[in-house]
Amino acid sequence: MVPKFASLFRKFLALLLWLAAASPCLALDSPLKDFLGQVPAGELAPGAEHYGAMEGSPPVARIFAGDRLLGYAFINADWVNSTGYSGQPIQILEALSTDGKIAGARLMAHHEPIVLVGIPLERIETFIRGYVGRDVLALSHSAPSDRPAVDIVSGATVTVTVIAESMVRAAIKVAKAQGMGGPAEKSTEVRELDPSHVAPADWGALVGEGAVRRLSLSVGDVTEAFRRIGNENGVQHPEAEDPTTSFIDLYVAPVSIPAIGKSLLGEEGYASLQKTLAPGQQAILVASNGAYSFKGSGYVRGGIFDRFEILQGDASIRFRDRDHTRIGDIRAAGAPNFKDVDLFRVPVGTSFEPIQPWRLQLLAQRAYGARDKAFLTFNVNYQLPEAYLKPLPTPAAVTRTAPTSSIAAAAQSSEPPMWHAMWRAKTFQIGVLLAALGLLTLIFFFQDWLVLRPLLYDRLRLSFLVFTLVWIGWLAQAQLSVVNVLAFLSALRTDFRWDYFLMAPLIFIMWFAAAASLLFWNRGAYCGWLCPFGALQELTNRLARRLKIPQLKISFGVHQRLTALKYIVFLVLFGISLSDLGLAERMSEVEPFKTAIILRFARQWPFVLYAGAMVASSLFVERAFCRYLCPMGAALAIPSRLRLFDWLRRYRECGSPCQRCGNECPVQAIHPEGHINPNECIQCLHCQMLYHHDQKCPVMIQRRLKRERHSASSNAGASHVPLPPKAKISARAADQHAP
Repeated sequence: MVPKFASLFRKFLALLLWLAAASPCLALDSPLKDFLGQVPAGELAPGAEHYGAMEGSPPVARIFAGDRLLGYAFINADWVNSTGYSGQPIQILEALSTDGKIAGARLMAHHEPIVLVGIPLERIETFIRGYVGRDVLALSHSAPSDRPAVDIVSGATVTVTVIAESMVRAAIKVAKAQGMGGPAEKSTEVRELDPSHVAPADWGALVGEGAVRRLSLSVGDVTEAFRRIGNENGVQHPEAEDPTTSFIDLYVAPVSIPAIGKSLLGEEGYASLQKTLAPGQQAILVASNGAYSFKGSGYVRGGIFDRFEILQGDASIRFRDRDHTRIGDIRAAGAPNFKDVDLFRVPVGTSFEPIQPWRLQLLAQRAYGARDKAFLTFNVNYQLPEAYLKPLPTPAAVTRTAPTSSIAAAAQSSEPPMWHAMWRAKTFQIGVLLAALGLLTLIFFFQDWLVLRPLLYDRLRLSFLVFTLVWIGWLAQAQLSVVNVLAFLSALRTDFRWDYFLMAPLIFIMWFAAAASLLFWNRGAYCGWLCPFGALQELTNRLARRLKIPQLKISFGVHQRLTALKYIVFLVLFGISLSDLGLAERMSEVEPFKTAIILRFARQWPFVLYAGAMVASSLFVERAFCRYLCPMGAALAIPSRLRLFDWLRRYRECGSPCQRCGNECPVQAIHPEGHINPNECIQCLHCQMLYHHDQKCPVMIQRRLKRERHSASSNAGASHVPLPPKAKISARAADQHAP
């Protein structure tokens, strides 16, 4: 009766999901009018008294002080894509002043799980206030890379990146649409590098003419910068008590330009550099002194230099170890001795034009508390001096005319999606995760070979679980959650776009791997090997068994009824999400993943107590939460019947009479009659190890005994074969001479 009820329940739930996914998309109107009713004009823009009528599409509302126009109110999500980690837009009410500055901003609506319950909302609001006063008018006709940089709130990188980028991009578009700054007409002559120009040989002259650009900051300068954005943690944790202490004295120059390269590296050094560069490849020299290193103390071989990047137009360039060469000193006369002098080669295939404006963006950070850091960015703008350029020799004058209409400029500016930057910044982590997924694929495809070696199998599984918990979970924070499932189903019903989910590259890859594995192995590939919280439970249970903690044995009938709880939990969350996704995301705290994995137990005590209780339950029942409460596991189990292959091998005797695999299955996924329930199996391969074990599996034991009897009888028969006459005589002679 129970199996039939469970089957009907799963079919009913699958039908509900199909109906939700097939429902038509909903047209969403701008909530600007509602938001304006919630925020008085004076709170959004200082000195304002009232709003005007909404106008335009996307809509804006004028802001007035009496009859005087102060600026424009708008919602970032109406103008640009502001979809965050949850797959839903982060909606911020902004005010843009008539002089092109962000006059105010308020977070009005979002569904970000890390902010709903996790990162305090005050930290996000403080971050948003840091963008008030930014001058976007100066950026409205410039490259996207010239806009203000993104600071970081620890644990919410995707969310704050979307907030910062969408606020600035939306403000730029509103400024252009309102014609701020007037027409932008100018003609510039196309120029090229002048190979005949000779750079000064003196360091001071190179810096003076701008061939080498400098950023000099004292500890006091950085403290004051943190104070301007309202980051008290950065203010209160300086590197030195003396504010005049040098924070960093940084210099940057493109040494692939012959004149500059020969002056800074010398003739021999420049020639050596050219041998390492591919045709058209560029190189940049970065040198610095001071308390702060642009390379970062945490840099390791094979990693990425994460404290600086090169920005030009829509391109963001980060450097890896293979792009880097440390050099001893600078050959220009009068050059100081630097603590760090390094060459960075722009990766082959990356677009970078040294004669066009670019900038080096330095990420400055100050540590406070156990694991928190305050972040701030500084820019070194670089423009090759005119002396190094000459007009392009063409028969007729070649000119470039900028668009005369600000709206045309907005139309012609092709800004790359924000998720591009996310994937570039996670290149190393993506490589590690793909390698781990490749190893797991090999484990499953060659599982018959692996389980024949029980010790190797056990050590490999233990090592993989540790990697899953520490790297995938605590370091990379790629823990999947039912929140992702609800956001995906909500996107299917409203406005589905792939870039919603590409914002978090590691999560996207994990989702792709989980979905693909459902077709081959069921949910066990993720739940049994790739879920960090599942790994934490299993490792906890291994420790408990090592410490001889008694294990609670649950009868199969009770176990089968308890497994239905996770489907009920998922169904309740799914039903709530149909009307209130935000409430469903808050209710999803039934999963302790955020507390135990994402925030690493650094949270309010009720959440820590609950997560600790879930982990402690695995001391007595292996993977108790996975078995009975995990809505994420339920969401993956529903389509598990769609798998194309059945990799787990069984004997006819399994379940009748042998119960060894069923008794030893860590999650009781094997029924008493012997078949494996794919909805509960975590693909740990323990039953497959028993399947081939000739000391534990009764079938294999009988086969081994039969082989041994056959071998023994063969040997005995061979020992009683009649000897030939000569052999008999020799044997008797040997017996006579024996002592």
